[in-house]
Amino acid sequence: MAFLDPVVLKGQHASLVPLSLSHLEDLSQAVRDGELWKLWYTTIPSAEGMKTEIQRRLGLQTKGVMLPFTVLDEAGQVSGMTTYMNVDAPNRRLEIGSTWYRKSLQGTRLNTECKLMLLAHAFEKLDCVAVEFRTHILNTQSRRAIERLGAKFDGLLRNHMIMANGTIRDTAVYSIIAGEWPMVKSHLTWQLAKPR
Repeated sequence: MAFLDPVVLKGQHASLVPLSLSHLEDLSQAVRDGELWKLWYTTIPSAEGMKTEIQRRLGLQTKGVMLPFTVLDEAGQVSGMTTYMNVDAPNRRLEIGSTWYRKSLQGTRLNTECKLMLLAHAFEKLDCVAVEFRTHILNTQSRRAIERLGAKFDGLLRNHMIMANGTIRDTAVYSIIAGEWPMVKSHLTWQLAKPR
């Protein structure tokens, strides 16, 4: 198996399937739930920009630096996107990012299970030594979600990116390393099993 062969990951609350242009209409509808592209501190495609974003991600996949997924909820409804990105296959490292979910599913088991499936595949199938997460320093919702996974704060990349609105982003970097994966896996499995 090549490091980034497309794969389907299935759980009880979510499934991850290879991103395709056939998901365009459903993803455009999903991003309208909460008008997510209006959040200034993150980069989420608008419904009108969705085709360009899908093509961008698929282009990076052909270059071997990204593996994009469409997120389905437990009913099989298209609910967002996520990716393996900034892939460094020789050093067995990657980042999980460029993730968004329709507003009505944020804070549910969907994100926890998606991260569990992505991390399990990265550590158990791809034999990664580390998995990174990055977010805007002011995206407190994302930072708390990353910390709830059990990721450790590595530091800040200051003046890391110029955002669409012209502001300069400091990027908070987190990671989980291979030796931490058994503990993180137990924690995420426990979180999914808790009554809500």
